[in-house]
Amino acid sequence: MSRRYPAIAFTDDVQAVQVEHGSNGFYDRKRIAGTASADPDPLTDDEIEFLAERDGFYLATVSETGWPYVQHRGGPPGFVHVLDEHTIGWADFRGNLQYISTGNLGGDDRVAIITVDYARRRRLKIFGRARIVTADQDPDLVRSLGDARYDAVVERAVIVTVEAFDWNCPQHITPRFTAAELEPALAGLRQRLADLEAQNVALKMQLEEHAVTDLS
Repeated sequence: MSRRYPAIAFTDDVQAVQVEHGSNGFYDRKRIAGTASADPDPLTDDEIEFLAERDGFYLATVSETGWPYVQHRGGPPGFVHVLDEHTIGWADFRGNLQYISTGNLGGDDRVAIITVDYARRRRLKIFGRARIVTADQDPDLVRSLGDARYDAVVERAVIVTVEAFDWNCPQHITPRFTAAELEPALAGLRQRLADLEAQNVALKMQLEEHAVTDLS
């Protein structure tokens, strides 16, 4: 848990529940320490490496009605770029043209991000402030966040100034694996199957040769 995270997350309502369940003593010290500093927390090497490997995350924005809106964002591994220790960004690909997340950011720049490594049961939560950057405003930036190998239309870039972050414990994260993560194991199984099939063909040929010899 970064220094600023409890100062943002542990509101009065949250603290009341912590008191009820007896966890306030531990977390209140963290909240007070986080309140002492208004500066955003820098990402460490662990967060930078983790984000650089992800192929998706969940983005929450706040609407004018006060309702949160959660949207999945995905792309090729590495589509989330760490621009510096306080800033991350990604190319925003064309979707269903509802533009709810984009519209919400026009009125409230606060976002929450949850990104998960299901295979290793790791989860990183981020609080930040986001801004939209169009190709007209900064074509070099938008271009740098895209991936020419990925077949998608880049409509804009989203740049997030990270305020705070927290790593969740692995409890209740069901392991799931992508095709790329399964490939090393599957490649070995395919090779083993090919070897067994080749051996089977060789054995059949030997049996046929013996049968011909016996008949002669």
